[in-house]
Amino acid sequence: MKKTLLLCGALLALTAASASAAGTNLRWSSCFGDGGPQNRTSACTSNLGSNILVGSFVLPSAGVLQASGVELLLDFASAGATMPDWWRTTCRTGFITCNPTISPSAANCFDWANGAGAGGLAAYNVGTLYGPTHSRLLAGFAVPSNNRQDIPGDFEMFLFNTVISNAKTTGAGACTGCATPVCIQFSNVKVAAGIVTGAVVNGASAPASNYALWQGGAGAGSNLGSGCPAATPTRNATWGSVKSLYR
Repeated sequence: MKKTLLLCGALLALTAASASAAGTNLRWSSCFGDGGPQNRTSACTSNLGSNILVGSFVLPSAGVLQASGVELLLDFASAGATMPDWWRTTCRTGFITCNPTISPSAANCFDWANGAGAGGLAAYNVGTLYGPTHSRLLAGFAVPSNNRQDIPGDFEMFLFNTVISNAKTTGAGACTGCATPVCIQFSNVKVAAGIVTGAVVNGASAPASNYALWQGGAGAGSNLGSGCPAATPTRNATWGSVKSLYR
């Protein structure tokens, strides 16, 4: 059953949730508040199945009224000399996708779009910003103009799943690099508002909550921040890519 989120003097109908600082969260399989693990280790012996990153965020106390869409950035940093082929669309076409569908088992995070979100992956590029060990994912989701959402502050709100396929991991035609450690950081989320103003959220909502690790994560040579050492600044992006997803 979907939970209704109300602001401006109305009761906030959220149960089993605890207040958090503003920021982003990234975990495997489940939301941060539901205990999703930070690290995922794979034996890299199967082409079946997938690995799901769950992204969520916490707005400042004021929240956002009549939100119409969100745009997010994920940054990937490899511990190798380059981003491995396993993490490249040139070798594994369509290996990475994004969707706005919250898990039925989610208990301590809540769908910001209340089931009305649409959109997905907008871009995934390797080596274009911070060198050959880096890749960046841009995704966006929007709701219809007649279904804009009031998003409360201080609560963990589910935002997206990023699904990473195991296809072409082993056997003939396999792409190398599944075993290479990678750190994945949820760097930025922008919330577009229908009225007043939106919000830009970055940083962690709790210690180390804004990054997840693959095979133990990237080493000290990584160029990403928080648990991925030496933070890189986030870059602004337009809302055009979010709005176009719903047209």
